[in-house]
Amino acid sequence: MQADIFDKTPCALGEGALWHPLRGCFYWFDILNRELLSQRDGRSHARLFEDPVSAAGWIDQDHLLVASARALLKVHIDSGEQESVCALDSDDPSTRSNDGRADPFGGFWIGTMGRRAGQGKGAIYRYYRGELRCLYPGLTIPNSICFSPGGLTAYFSDSTTRKIMSVPLDAAHGWPQGEPQVHLDLSAEGLVPDGAVVDEAGNIWNAQWGSGRVACYAPDGRLKQTVTLPAKHTTCPAFGGSGRNLLFVTTAIQGLDEPGPADGLSYLVALMDGPQGQLEHQVQL
Repeated sequence: MQADIFDKTPCALGEGALWHPLRGCFYWFDILNRELLSQRDGRSHARLFEDPVSAAGWIDQDHLLVASARALLKVHIDSGEQESVCALDSDDPSTRSNDGRADPFGGFWIGTMGRRAGQGKGAIYRYYRGELRCLYPGLTIPNSICFSPGGLTAYFSDSTTRKIMSVPLDAAHGWPQGEPQVHLDLSAEGLVPDGAVVDEAGNIWNAQWGSGRVACYAPDGRLKQTVTLPAKHTTCPAFGGSGRNLLFVTTAIQGLDEPGPADGLSYLVALMDGPQGQLEHQVQL
């Protein structure tokens, strides 16, 4: 499969890939430059925020729930008007938001981490029906937040452990049940899990920092295929397009001593023979 350049905007730290199904538009973030980026019909747009921003879920045709370093924000896509939904680590200026994704129950999972990736400075939270609850404290770089078809399993990682975890969710409200278990252990291969998304067949597509690839794993953990990209630091995938068979991938320049012209760009892979991605879940405020 060939990865083509989707957008030539170089991101210091591209993240938060999201396809808005109602608007038919791809959104992503440059965390370090505090920008929400989008592209439609070949035209790119950037919106600057006061704080670093990293991930989003779609609320309706006109609004996104955006995770910033200090809050979850309801943002009007066209005007940029913002409304604070709830605080997020607002009492700790040394942290920021990181990977996040809406769940099948209308909730939103969001990770936080130290701005210098301090050990144990991060956590994963869930916003659901007006409540922000800390699910997993003491993480360092929370990533890989995604959900199985049917919504009864959540996946996440602390990138520093090189493991992707799984945890069952209750069928009524989507809260985790029991302790997370190791689903994928990538440590023997020296791979670092970053953002991830699950397709309709239950395969996990995981961007792997420093490896220049997105790897697809079957529900049983077996490696099925890889997509190679020309950028070394792949960060976050998302399915999109009218048939949900387009894989968008963000990348980063951060951490590269000599970044090349392909680093930090956003890419597009057409999965003509593969399963469709899941429809991105809607956030219910």
